[in-house]
Amino acid sequence: MADDQKLWGYPEVAAHLGISVGAARSRKSRGSLPAPDDDSVPDRPRWKPSTFQGWKPVGRGFRSDLHDTPAPPSSSPAPGAS
Repeated sequence: MADDQKLWGYPEVAAHLGISVGAARSRKSRGSLPAPDDDSVPDRPRWKPSTFQGWKPVGRGFRSDLHDTPAPPSSSPAPGAS
């Protein structure tokens, strides 16, 4: 890597996302993490910290209300509400 930026392994990625190392490995195997910036060592993918800047997990468990994502506009009231 020509970049001097320190690379993150599973422990650093897990800490950044607030999940366990096992959960980080699971997300990687499901394709729920960005592609690693360095996969030259088998079973040891590594990411640049900048890869996670602006990246948001997609799918179950992501609480967009805890982040800077605007809430969807409220539509018509629920049926039967008056």
